[in-house]
Amino acid sequence: MTSVSQFSDATLDPPVRGFLHRPESPSGEALILTHGAGGNAQSGLLVAVAEAFAGAGFTVVRCDLPFRQLRRIGPPRPGDAARDRVGLNNAVAAFRKLVSGRIFLGGQSYGGRQASMLLAEPIDGVKQRADGLLLLSYPLHAPSRPDQPRTQHLPHLQVSTLFVHGTRDPFGSIDEIEAARKLIPAKTDLLIVEGAGHDLGFKGKSKREELPAKILEVFRAFFVRE
Repeated sequence: MTSVSQFSDATLDPPVRGFLHRPESPSGEALILTHGAGGNAQSGLLVAVAEAFAGAGFTVVRCDLPFRQLRRIGPPRPGDAARDRVGLNNAVAAFRKLVSGRIFLGGQSYGGRQASMLLAEPIDGVKQRADGLLLLSYPLHAPSRPDQPRTQHLPHLQVSTLFVHGTRDPFGSIDEIEAARKLIPAKTDLLIVEGAGHDLGFKGKSKREELPAKILEVFRAFFVRE
């Protein structure tokens, strides 16, 4: 049985705010999840993934990015991205106080992109910010704009990365995601979700009941301790 409660650390700027899933038998490992440009921490996909991982012993937090903390609706504005990455970095810092094991950073669409950009930034003499990356529906390019791929930072990504992507995602085809994986020098894998669009089958009240457990299964196999 897991418990869910609101989470806040206002000692950091920007603050970390969201919902904390505490497992009954914690493994010492954690997963930080965040949302897409049009969503928030209450996204159905994030809730379902958080519940699956918490049931397996992960301490999980679903975070509202700084732009969403300031505005309840609407997409991020130009200039928000850098502060959103600082917010994710703060979330990792906050969780270093809560867990003793590995910390994984994950996000849906925009949130995943910002997480990947954060982990691609160089760090001098400091422990890597997170131990792995989970990208749910990575927005490889805007719909109908494959000539403008969002891949510039991928060659600098030094952490193992798991992609979860639908075969009908207008933000990137499976072939395009496969090509993007080859740009990353670290280990990568791809879980293909047949017939799913950018929402991975979680839109409104609809949901793919089996998907969170599948993500967990592939994630644990991919990030197995050596």
